[in-house]
Amino acid sequence: MDRLDAMRLFTRIVELGSFTRAADDLQLPRATVTHAVQQLEKRLGTRLLQRTTRHVSPTQDGESYYERCLRLLADIEETESAFSSAGSSPKGKLRVDLQGTLAKHFVLPVIAQFFERYPGIELEIGMGDRLVDLVREGVDCVLRAGELADSSMVARRVASLQQVTCASREYLARHGTPETVEALRGHKAVNFLSARSGKPLPFDFVVDGTTRSMQLKGQVSVSDADAYSACCAAHLGFIQLPRYHVDARLKDGTFCEVLAPWRPEPMPVSVLYPHHRQLSPRVRVFVDWLAEVMGQAA
Repeated sequence: MDRLDAMRLFTRIVELGSFTRAADDLQLPRATVTHAVQQLEKRLGTRLLQRTTRHVSPTQDGESYYERCLRLLADIEETESAFSSAGSSPKGKLRVDLQGTLAKHFVLPVIAQFFERYPGIELEIGMGDRLVDLVREGVDCVLRAGELADSSMVARRVASLQQVTCASREYLARHGTPETVEALRGHKAVNFLSARSGKPLPFDFVVDGTTRSMQLKGQVSVSDADAYSACCAAHLGFIQLPRYHVDARLKDGTFCEVLAPWRPEPMPVSVLYPHHRQLSPRVRVFVDWLAEVMGQAA
């Protein structure tokens, strides 16, 4: 195994925290992986990894070597891409994590178009709303909705989605339709739990150019977008979310929007990726494609 391959192997072990997972990921025998790391540590004259029965983690020297490997491998990939023959396209595996409803509604229905454009790329797609450690989990980029909290990542805004406040037609028939933001306080809500804090998210409204937030009482709280809409359809109260989730229900009259003059600010949608992966041709073309897809949705 040459030095570059050894570097690539070492970075995958660090990111996946396992010799076995790295071996499976790179389709190498476990014995080859162990031997390659032993030779690497012998050549460098230092121990790079701490091994336990359950996990592998870098030593202080290993962490430093890992960061240098990332920069070097990114530079090499960028250089090879710059001098590749005309008409060639990126190849290899790309690991992405997509917010579930965005993926189902916007991305997966047209994913075949990406493979038609870049047949040499293999996608490994995870879906959800959880916080992903991109570096440690070996994820190349994530697609997320909402304001961003992780400033250590490179972020590219790809869409802004209109948000609406709505309830089922039957709920409004039973309890009345609020005509002002303040009148909403007397109503029930289906509360959505933040993936970061675990607490219910407030309802936001833009009144006279300023965002006003309020918490509403309710009998149910959820952490899934489909469950959020389903509880609204069960007449349990108001919800506030991007319009695309409920557009069909608004059009057929099952749901009704309220307080439209005071809609919250549009919800931003962004792609995030680590700094050291911003030069990767695979990441670049996928991010550009996501921006194209989500731009049409905005």
